[in-house]
Amino acid sequence: MPQRVRRTAVRHRLAVLLGGACAVALAGCGEYQAPEGPPETAVLVGAGDIAVCGGSGDEATADLLDSIPGIVFTAGDNAYPDGSATNFADCYAPSWGRHRDRTRPSPGNHDYHTAGAAAYFAYFGANAGDGTGYYAYRAGGWLVLSLNSNIAADAGSPQHQWLVDQLAADTGSCVLAYWHHARFSSSSLHGSDTRMADVFSALYDAGAEVAIVGHDHTYERFARQTPDAVADPVGGVRQFVVGTGGGPLYAFGPSEANSELRYNADFGVIKLTLDPHGYAWEFVVTDGSTVDSGAETCR
Repeated sequence: MPQRVRRTAVRHRLAVLLGGACAVALAGCGEYQAPEGPPETAVLVGAGDIAVCGGSGDEATADLLDSIPGIVFTAGDNAYPDGSATNFADCYAPSWGRHRDRTRPSPGNHDYHTAGAAAYFAYFGANAGDGTGYYAYRAGGWLVLSLNSNIAADAGSPQHQWLVDQLAADTGSCVLAYWHHARFSSSSLHGSDTRMADVFSALYDAGAEVAIVGHDHTYERFARQTPDAVADPVGGVRQFVVGTGGGPLYAFGPSEANSELRYNADFGVIKLTLDPHGYAWEFVVTDGSTVDSGAETCR
């Protein structure tokens, strides 16, 4: 029996055991409620498309990080325009750089304007993984995957095989992945990108919960969906575009399928609170207010 079929069968058996509305439609059990007692929890906070010398967006979002504890992630394009050592020293270090020790980054195409993203790897050191640009860690009982959309990620590539192996070895955890190029996006500039299509498929097949991307300088929340952009409220992967770390914001074009919320009026960071049973999200903008929030159980 394929892995996804096995997991779906387990979900529906659980729904029957739980009774009530959940027995009729498991999707009705999706509204997250914190379990009793003190579970293992972790906060993951960040954005992509961050530091521009002479800009103020990254300073404002770094100020938000000052008051939010936890692990900081980046969804690529950390230092503009070229991801050079000078860009990291002069643009990134004065703002998000003060959180470098707790940052688990991913690279973007601008980081690769410097050959091999050498300055990116030198700046973040061991926190950026082993030099491939993809790595895994655990937070709040979750398997968290930082991926590299600037190198091969199609089926058969070393990165894709590594991802499949990671997912197969840890089938009991909720899963979140982040990278740079948006698989789905309604931005008028870049829009949806197929280079991580096989990655999205692998995440879907393994029952992953969340993907976070950047590249388009917007905030956008998508409903749970399949790799082919078909709504799947039970087994789909929810993707967030969070390219709002400090680079100039982009306009939106026509709405892509399953796009639930689009925002490009201010910079901001997404804060996710993870525990072994589910997660809650908040998109927080520079004045400290929350533009979007929600919560779900792990499926």
